[in-house]
Amino acid sequence: MKERQYYMVREDVLSESMQKTLEAKSLLDRGKVKTVAEAAEKVGLSRSAFYKYRDGIFPFHTMIKEKIITLSLNLEDRSGALSSLLTIVASVGCNVLTINQTIPLQGRANVTLTIETNGLRGEINELLTTLNRMEAVESVEVIGTGA
Repeated sequence: MKERQYYMVREDVLSESMQKTLEAKSLLDRGKVKTVAEAAEKVGLSRSAFYKYRDGIFPFHTMIKEKIITLSLNLEDRSGALSSLLTIVASVGCNVLTINQTIPLQGRANVTLTIETNGLRGEINELLTTLNRMEAVESVEVIGTGA
């Protein structure tokens, strides 16, 4: 049997049916609906399309089984920016393992942060969204995962 291959794909390039399947699965997982029929109807998807994609598409956070994640962040050179970032990471239950920061050049610094996610309250995507919303943060991306 051929080994399965997996790809990470941005949400905006998924077909509408795949996006709706993810929405329906989320509704079911969160207990907002009780049946596949309810979920499919709520998101405007046929049940057959749901069943076609349900076992083949997953949110990124469900694929991360590792307990250590390395993030690369671009920060504006502001007093307290790194401190605020670390406060958020700690507030969601993550433990900082390593921090590497470049010298700020042209008002920006790159921070590589390795965190342990054993105690994470919430989901990885929620943390990434929160960090992206910080005023001093220009970008955040996951650059590695491990056990």
